[in-house]
Amino acid sequence: MLDDRRPLLFLPLAALIAIAPLLVHGCSCGHDFDFHIINWFEAAHQFAHGNFFPHWAATPAWNAGEPRFVFYPPLSWWIGSLLGLILPWTWTPIAYTWLALTGAGLTLYYTARSFVSPNAALIAATIYLTNPYTLYTAFERSAYAELLAAAWMPLALYAVLKKRVTIPGVAIPVALLWLTNAPAAVMGSYAMALLIFIRILMAVTPVGKSTISENCNESSSPPGSLALNSALGALLGLGLASFYLIPAAWERRFVQINFAILPGLRPWDNFLFQHTADPEHDKVLFTASIVAVVLIALTALAFLWSYRVSTKSPNSSSLRRLRFTFLLLALVISFMLTPWSIPLWRYLPELRFLQFPWRLLAVLACIFGFTVATALPRIPRRASLCVILSAILLALPSYHFFHQYCYPEDTIPERLAIFRSSNPGTDPTDEYTPTTADNDSLNQGNPGYWLAPSPSASAPDSATPAPAPHSLELSPTTPAALILNLRNYPAWRITRNGTVITTLLHRKDGLIAIPLPAGPSRIEITYATLPDQWLGNLFSGLSLAALILLFRRRQHTAASQNSPVI
Repeated sequence: MLDDRRPLLFLPLAALIAIAPLLVHGCSCGHDFDFHIINWFEAAHQFAHGNFFPHWAATPAWNAGEPRFVFYPPLSWWIGSLLGLILPWTWTPIAYTWLALTGAGLTLYYTARSFVSPNAALIAATIYLTNPYTLYTAFERSAYAELLAAAWMPLALYAVLKKRVTIPGVAIPVALLWLTNAPAAVMGSYAMALLIFIRILMAVTPVGKSTISENCNESSSPPGSLALNSALGALLGLGLASFYLIPAAWERRFVQINFAILPGLRPWDNFLFQHTADPEHDKVLFTASIVAVVLIALTALAFLWSYRVSTKSPNSSSLRRLRFTFLLLALVISFMLTPWSIPLWRYLPELRFLQFPWRLLAVLACIFGFTVATALPRIPRRASLCVILSAILLALPSYHFFHQYCYPEDTIPERLAIFRSSNPGTDPTDEYTPTTADNDSLNQGNPGYWLAPSPSASAPDSATPAPAPHSLELSPTTPAALILNLRNYPAWRITRNGTVITTLLHRKDGLIAIPLPAGPSRIEITYATLPDQWLGNLFSGLSLAALILLFRRRQHTAASQNSPVI
């Protein structure tokens, strides 16, 4: 019982040590800090008004808005916005980071615990949550969704490493990854597929018919069942996430999604220590490359130590198979960081949208954590002291090297003041800009609406920046164009005096322009639920029902097996 409770105390403590400098000095305003903070502000505002799954963000594109919540997975901004509703906003990023790090440690502990001792799993979990790449993600990048995905990656790998692979066991981490971060989900899905392929090869070779997790208590899955359960689990996981995935996949035709992979942002432009036309980008790439080299070196040392230890372990054959599987995956990841892997990045589905090959370090960090666990077979009872020392030795140098200064205009109070005043709004996100819009043509000081004789007319110079209202009553004396500071998107349903408007006027900046006749007009603007969103909700509901049925069937089977024989 003590071993079961210690991680609930010491892993949150290790995460607290990792964020302690943030408690003293404040947030680290990394590369994606502003993007995530705006997401949290937007979602919290809409939560407070009863919209618990918003699709449209109002303040980006200088209050013209964008459908970023259609395309950005919801878990990170759900958690961030809920924290912001119950905590001061200046505490929210710090509390979020602590929760994500704690989650990463707990999941690695409870997965590694199946093949190593509790003490070894506890120390390995501490090292995983404070490894250089995870803290680089937290401090220098402030990539909060990717940081949260570190909590699901151990579950994803373990789901296909278990002796008996089950459909729910695969489905749940697949769904969690896709609902947290799309690049992490792509990486995790490919890693799981590769591990399944390795397991099947190992199962059919003469070297041995048993699987890599021989020390589990469950019966082993034969190769056919292994492949089938993995495939069905992946499909069920995608089904659970369909309420996000189907709209994101279908509606990407409405936005300029390829801006995410422009020259300089493509994988083949971002191999380790490569140079681009942007010196600032090269600085980030250089730091990420150093982190990659350090993590690869640490992983190699962990493999060597694990090899030395496993020869003396009573479970040496099981550890050898486990280590061999991890080693193959680590070698593939290392290969993918080099220019030799360009054909894979170009042609494997969705892989190019990772943008940066070094993002694969998220998977390598998990392999590192598991390998450390296999390298620590005998740990003294005072493992808690090792946990604290490990957290200090890894976290404090990472903060020193990765912490990013917050300029006054980037601080949370300043950003919150701008958000609450809607003046002047925030930058657009290029890849979420509707295809009908050009960001370079968009004025940063547009009012909520204006009337003009021409649909291409600019806003009055004396106007106050604001988002478009969703209800208007106007009475122009002559025909005019009503121009709303709102980006045109298929989900907007606009009515005039109760009749749906189907004809909009073209503007280069993508704002909605409506032809109005002379006379009274009542304009109503609502965000409609598109058919793809209904379909996604239906698939998620059916998948959730299937998951519940699988769990109930498993419970019924277990109960019948334990019932007395009469």
